[in-house]
Formats: sequence, structure tokens, C-alpha cells
Amino acid sequence: MIEVYVDGASAGDPGPSGAGIFIKGHGKAETYSFPLGLMSNHEAEYVALIKGMEICLEKGYSVASFRTDSQLVDRAVEKKYVKNQLFSPFLQRILELSVEFDLFFIKWIPSKENKVADQLARSAILTYKDNESF
Repeated sequence: MIEVYVDGASAGDPGPSGAGIFIKGHGKAETYSFPLGLMSNHEAEYVALIKGMEICLEKGYSVASFRTDSQLVDRAVEKKYVKNQLFSPFLQRILELSVEFDLFFIKWIPSKENKVADQLARSAILTYKDNESF
């Protein structure tokens, strides 16, 4: 089983946003950083999970445990429900992707255990901001 740490970050609400994904398993580590454009922090958290799931499926990682420091995302996926309908399309995509895994787990972790994904997400914001200045 691989462990996938995901994090979304936003410099403003909404503001320039980024997603970070850190994958551990099979004796190696992989890192991904994606600028996401303008969105809220919550939206970035959802998109980070979606991107992490898509990467795993593309690579054939069918047994995965996802870790997020977003209680909102963790609860939404566990309960298959969002109170704020703005997040409904994100949850629907996550649920569609989750059935493509042989085993899919999601677990909330404290921010201090998600530092690599957090740094990758923050780095993506800087990349976005740098490109905006052109």
C-alpha cells in the first residue's frame, strides 16, 4: 500500500492557490506541485486530493491510503456529503475516482505530519504568482 499526502493552499480567500502531493511507497518517494489559479483554500484542498487520486490511478497504484490535514475534505469523503453545495462537484469527482481503486482510504492527519505536501502546495502558489507578473 502506498501513502499519499495531499495539501491545498491559498494566498487569500480566494487567491492564488496550489496543490502539493507527496507519494511514499514501493521504496521511493514522489513529489508533485501544481499551481491552481484563483480559488479558496477549501477548493484547493479538494483539488489536491483529486490530483493525487488521478496521479495514482495513472501510475497503476490501486491500493492507496490518502492523508489530508483538511478535516472538511476528510469528513466530506467519509460521509459522502457536503453541506456547502459549492464543493459538491469536487466530492462527486472524488467519489467517482475512489471506486477505481482496489482499496481506497482517507485519513485526517495534523498539519505537522503533512509538511512535505504543504511545502509543495506553497511552492505552487509562488510559481503561479511568478507567472502572473509576466
